[in-house]
Amino acid sequence: MSKALVLFICTHNSSRSQMAEGLLRHQYGDHYEVHSAGTQPGEVSPYAIRAMDEIGIDIHDHTSKDISQFLSMNLDTVVTVCDSAREACPFVPASSNVHRKFEDPRATTGSDEEKIRAFRRVRQEIDLWIQEYFKPAGS
Repeated sequence: MSKALVLFICTHNSSRSQMAEGLLRHQYGDHYEVHSAGTQPGEVSPYAIRAMDEIGIDIHDHTSKDISQFLSMNLDTVVTVCDSAREACPFVPASSNVHRKFEDPRATTGSDEEKIRAFRRVRQEIDLWIQEYFKPAGS
């Protein structure tokens, strides 16, 4: 049985799309092949890595990738997780294009504790949405 191919897109591919990739792969990786990319890729946020480590999902080896790497793939679902990626994203052919905006935790200012709390909150929001949206039939 072939897996459905999913691509999460965010501007910098540093936080939300990286966490979404890790969460979907962890929860339903037997049903989905998952990738993430950015319209202006940067570096994976250490706060995203830490927030995912806290729930036992390792994204240390993830790297930010440019969306152009995926344009020739036969994608089943493309998910933009921020408004700027949705607006800047070239048309990516897929069976389903979904937009689900999540707050940018990188915009949080303050102490390290305040920043990691923001990443945990966004991680939880993404996690709940993934469980609802991607849960395989019969699960």
